[in-house]
Amino acid sequence: MANIFTLKKSVLSYLNASGGLKKLAEDCESFNDPQHNEAVYRFCITVNPSDVIEVDPELGNCILHEPLRATALFQSVCFTAMKKLAIVEKIHTECQVNVILKLTHLPPFPEYALDLAGFPRMPHSMRPVLVEGLVIATTRVTKYTRGARFLCSNDHCPFSSGFHTIRVHVPGATESVTVRNDFICMACTSPLREDVKFRVLGDKQLVELIHVDALNVLRAHQQRSLRYQSLTLFLRDELCNVMSIGQLYRVIGIPAHVQRSTNITWSVEANSVQPWEPEYPHEISGKFKKLFKATRDSPWKFSAVVTHCFGLDVAPPGLFNTLKLSLLLSLVQTGADAKNTVFNLDLLVTADDKLILDRLMAYGLSLARRGVRHSAPGEMFASLSRDEHGAGTANIHAGSALLATGGICMLGDLSGFTKDKLDAIQSALDSRTVSISIPGKKYGEDVDQHLCFPVLCSFWALTDSTHTPRRSGRACDTALGAAEMGAIPPQLADSFGLVVQCMDHAGKQAAIAQTVHSLQQAMQPGLNLYHALADFSSEDYKELVAHAQSLQVDLSAGAQLMIHGYYMASRTVRSLSHSIKMSVASIKLLISLAEAHCKLSLRRQVLEEDAVIAVLLCENSVTLKHGASVLVIPPDAMFPSDLGDANGLLKRDQTLNQLHQDILRFIHAYAPRADAHFAEE
Repeated sequence: MANIFTLKKSVLSYLNASGGLKKLAEDCESFNDPQHNEAVYRFCITVNPSDVIEVDPELGNCILHEPLRATALFQSVCFTAMKKLAIVEKIHTECQVNVILKLTHLPPFPEYALDLAGFPRMPHSMRPVLVEGLVIATTRVTKYTRGARFLCSNDHCPFSSGFHTIRVHVPGATESVTVRNDFICMACTSPLREDVKFRVLGDKQLVELIHVDALNVLRAHQQRSLRYQSLTLFLRDELCNVMSIGQLYRVIGIPAHVQRSTNITWSVEANSVQPWEPEYPHEISGKFKKLFKATRDSPWKFSAVVTHCFGLDVAPPGLFNTLKLSLLLSLVQTGADAKNTVFNLDLLVTADDKLILDRLMAYGLSLARRGVRHSAPGEMFASLSRDEHGAGTANIHAGSALLATGGICMLGDLSGFTKDKLDAIQSALDSRTVSISIPGKKYGEDVDQHLCFPVLCSFWALTDSTHTPRRSGRACDTALGAAEMGAIPPQLADSFGLVVQCMDHAGKQAAIAQTVHSLQQAMQPGLNLYHALADFSSEDYKELVAHAQSLQVDLSAGAQLMIHGYYMASRTVRSLSHSIKMSVASIKLLISLAEAHCKLSLRRQVLEEDAVIAVLLCENSVTLKHGASVLVIPPDAMFPSDLGDANGLLKRDQTLNQLHQDILRFIHAYAPRADAHFAEE
C-alpha cells in the first residue's frame, strides 16, 4: 500500500510539472455541458517516459512494462484531482474516468522494437513496442464500444443504480469482452443488464503494416527464400485516418492476442503514430566527387558522363543515351517530397525492340528509393475484400501505384493491358487521384461509398513504335506523331509528361555492339568491359540519386525567361500549324525537367543551360505526340557524338550552345514580347 501511495504521489508530481493537470482541467470544461451526459469520460494524457523516469524510476518502469497498471494509477490520481478541485460534477466513481496514456517515444533499445521481418513471433507481454513499416491495406472507419454502464437486475442491490459497474475497452479486447449479456453482479451475483442509453461509442479502423523490405520483392529482384507477413494494427478514435495507404509510419503500440471463436490472431493496438522515412545516404561517392571537380568548366559535362556510364551492365555506352538521361531525371525528380507530385516526371518510351529497354528501365527502378514493377494481371490501384477481424466492413488493399508512393511504378509493356486499364492509367495521370467504389449492400452499409486516394508516384511505360514510310510535307509530321505509338491512344500518350523514342540510328553497328555486350555479360557477369570509362557501381548511382533528390533548387531569371518564352512561342506556332493548344502541363514539364537536370548536375540554382536540356526533351516529346514545328530538333541532338573522351564532350557542348542560340532565335521570332508578358505575370 505504501508503494502504491508513493507511485500515485509521483504521478501527481509528473502531471503538475508537465502541465497535465492544467490540460485535465481544460478537458473537463467541455464535459460540464448539460447536453453531454455519458457513463465514461475519456482523457488522453501525453507521457514522456524519459521525464517520468527522472521523477520516479519505478513509475517509469511501470509505464514501459506494465501499461495497464500504470493506467490505473493515472486514473486514480485524475479522479481524486477532479473531486478535490470540483472541476466536473458528472463523474461520481473512479471507473467513469477512462485514461489513455499517449507515449511520446520508447527507449532506443532492441527490447522495445518489434521487427516485422523477424518470424516466428515469440510471445510478448502486454507492454509497448515500436513498429516501423509500410501501410498496404486499410478498412473504413467503423464503430466500437468505448464504454458501457451496467446495472444489477436485483432492485435491492446497491449496484442497481449509480455508476458502480462500468466496462471500458482495453487493448486487445473484442466487442464481446466489453459488452455482452452474461455478466453478473459482484455484490449479489445477480445478472447485470446494460443501460443502453449510456453506451459510449468510438471510432475504429484496421490497418495492415508490412516490413518496408517487402517492396524489394515487387521490384522483380531475384527471389529469396524469405516470407513477409503483414501485421494488423487497431487504430481508435483520434488515430483513425491518420495513416494513408502506401506511406511509411513509426507506431508505438501494445501487442495483443485477440481470440475470436477458435482462432487467435496476433495484432497491435496503436498508441501513437508518426510518419517515418528510413535514412538514406546523402553523400556521393569519391568517384563522383572526382568527376564533379573535373567537369566544373561546363554545366553539361557532369550529367553527360553520368548518363554515358549509366546501366553498363545492360547496354554498351553510347546507346539509348536520351532514355538513360530521362530515367535519371525522373529518378532525381521523384520522391523528394511524396506530397508534392506536381513536378513528377512520367515517362513513355516507344521502341521496336523492347527487351533491352525493359532491362534498362528495370535497372533504373533498382536505384529508386521505392520502386514497384507492375504485372499486367495484377491490381494497378486498389482492390476490395471483406475484413477478417469481425468488423464486416471493406478492406482496401493497395495496388502497384499506391505501393510505389513517393517512388516509381514501372508499368512495362502497355501492349498487354486491356482498354479499361489503359483508361484507368490515363485518368490517374490526368487527375493524380484514383477512386474506388464500395458497394454498401455487400459490406453492411445503407449506401454506396466512393473513396479517392492520391497517386503519388511517377510512371514508366513502354510501347511499340510502328514505322511508316517517310513522305514530304505534312505526312512527315504525322509519322512523328501518335500514329507511331502502336496501340496506345493519343490521349494516353498526351497524359504522359515525357515521350522518348528509341530509334536505331546506328543501324547494324549498334545491333552488333549490343549483341557482343550481352554475350560478354552472360559469359562474364559483373566484369568491367569498358576500362576507359569510370567504373561507377550501382551503389554509387543510388547514393548520387539520393543526394540529388535532397537538393532544394531555385529557378534563375534566365531559366524562367527561356521556359516561358519557349512555351509562348511553341503555343503560337503549333496553334497555327497543327491547331494544337499547348496546355499548362507543358510548363510544369519544362520546369520539372530543368529542375531535375540541375539536381543531377549537383547544383542548387537552375541555370539557362538546364532550361536548354528541358526544351530539347520537351520539343522532341511534343513532336512525337503532335508532329514537328519550325523549331527543328534532331532526335539525337543532346548526344550527337561519342562521349568516351574529352573531344566528344567538347563537341557536345558546342552542339548544345548552337541549339541554345536556335532556341533563343525561335523565341525572338514567335514570342518577341515573352519577357514583357513574363514581367506582367
